[in-house]
Amino acid sequence: MAWDVLKAAEIIDAHRHLDGATLPVLRALQEAFGYLPEEATAQVADALNLSRAEVHGVISFYHDFRRAPIGRTSLKLCRAEACQAMGADALASEAAAKLGTTWHGTTTDGRVTLEPVFCLGLCSVAPAALVGDELVARADWPRLAAALDKCGR
Repeated sequence: MAWDVLKAAEIIDAHRHLDGATLPVLRALQEAFGYLPEEATAQVADALNLSRAEVHGVISFYHDFRRAPIGRTSLKLCRAEACQAMGADALASEAAAKLGTTWHGTTTDGRVTLEPVFCLGLCSVAPAALVGDELVARADWPRLAAALDKCGR
């Protein structure tokens, strides 16, 4: 969804009364729009009487906030030590090459976004991935491709 200043203002107004309103406002905006474009920084800063630097700092600190729309399916590959020891780096390289993107990037058709995640709790069956809502243990490219196909890759 494209950024809508009026809808964003409504969302901000609905959350501005909360203690520490910055995070709830940013989360609600991202939930509504799917990402936080540069316009969000100025609008939130003005509405909450913060500097743009403060809002930018919050957005850039938390990895879950996105500055660009993501694909319809998220492919999260574990970057924790157990997964790295079991070949996650090679898997990440292969996935990036097959998808034609890089970390935090989205395929040209807008279907898949490749994201790092730090531990999915599947250390004993590493490397691990999360394709949409589906956990993939002992992940390799064929398993990831099959999970992506289920999501309508």
